[in-house]
Amino acid sequence: MHDETHAQHDHAAPHHHDEHGNHDHAAGGGHQHHGHSHGLGGHHHAPKNFGRAFAIGIALNLAFVLIEAGFGFISDSIALMADAGHNLSDVLGLVVAWAAAMLAKQPPSERYTYGLRGSSILAALFNAVFLLLAVGAIGWEAITRLFDPKPVETLIVMSVAGAGIAVNGITAALFAAGRHGDINIRGAFLHMAADAAISAGVVVAGLLMWLTGWLWIDPAMSLIIVAVIVWGTWGLLSESLAMSLNAVPSRIDMTAVRTFLANQPGVATLHDLHIWPMSTTEYALTVHLVIPDGRPDDAFLARICEELSAHHGIGHTTIQIETDPQTLCMLADHAA
Repeated sequence: MHDETHAQHDHAAPHHHDEHGNHDHAAGGGHQHHGHSHGLGGHHHAPKNFGRAFAIGIALNLAFVLIEAGFGFISDSIALMADAGHNLSDVLGLVVAWAAAMLAKQPPSERYTYGLRGSSILAALFNAVFLLLAVGAIGWEAITRLFDPKPVETLIVMSVAGAGIAVNGITAALFAAGRHGDINIRGAFLHMAADAAISAGVVVAGLLMWLTGWLWIDPAMSLIIVAVIVWGTWGLLSESLAMSLNAVPSRIDMTAVRTFLANQPGVATLHDLHIWPMSTTEYALTVHLVIPDGRPDDAFLARICEELSAHHGIGHTTIQIETDPQTLCMLADHAA
C-alpha cells in the first residue's frame, strides 16, 4: 500500500490504494465554501477464490447432464429430462458465474474506473432469468405429458436420479463457504442444493410409479420440480435486479447509516446520501456532511470510513464537507 498526495487549487486529497486497485476516500479541504473529502475506508477483503470449485462443479455436472439426458430419453421419463435440462442450465450458470468472478479481479482502467466488478451482478441476474426461462419450457412439456402420460422405466429413473443427489450435493458443498457473502456464489450454491433435493424428488416419483403403476406421477413430479425452482430463484432474481439498478444492498440498513453519520460531532445535517453495490460483494457510499464550525481533520474522516467498513460493510466511501450549504446551492443553480 502506498500514499500519494495531490495538490489542486487550495485543497489536498490523500489517496490510499491497496493491491487490488480498490480505494476509499475521505479528505478534508477548502474550495470556495466547501471541501471534498476522500480517504481510506478501513479494511476491505477480497472475496475468496472459488475457481477450483467452479472447475470441479462444471465438470461433474456436465458429465451428469449427458448421462441423465441419455437415460431420460431411453426410459422416456419427462422427470429425468426436466432434471437434465435444469442441470444443463446450472452448468451454463456456473460458467457465467465463474467468468464474472474472474472479470471482477481485473484492475480499473481509464474507462472502467471501478474495474469490471459489476459483471458479478450481471451474472447473477443472467442466471436467475435463464433458469426461469428453462423451467418454463420444462413446465409446458410436463403439462402436455400430464394429459397424455407414457410408460417410464422406473428403475433407470431412480438409479440416475440417485447419482444426481451425490453429484449435486458434492457441488453444493464446494460453494457452501461463500453463500452468505456473495449472491453470485449464493446463486451457484442454491442451484446445486436445489438440484440435490429435486433429484431426491425424482427418486420418490420413480418409487411411487414402480409401486402403483400410476404414470401421471412422472409429469406431476416435474411440475413440483418447476415450482421448487421458481420459488428458490425468485429471491435471487429480485436481489440481482435491484443491485443492477444500484439499489441500496439488502444487507445494509440505510436508516442506521444515516443516523450514524448525522450523530457525528459537529454535523448539523447531511444530504445526498447514496449507497450502491459496486459488485456482489463490494459497496460504495457518497454523502455531503454539513459542518458549520469548519472542516474537520483527516482523523475524523478516517474514523468515519473505518466505522462504515467495520459495521456496515461499506469499503468505498467518499465524504464531502460543507460549511454553508445555501451558498453551494446557489453555485449549483448558477452552474446549471
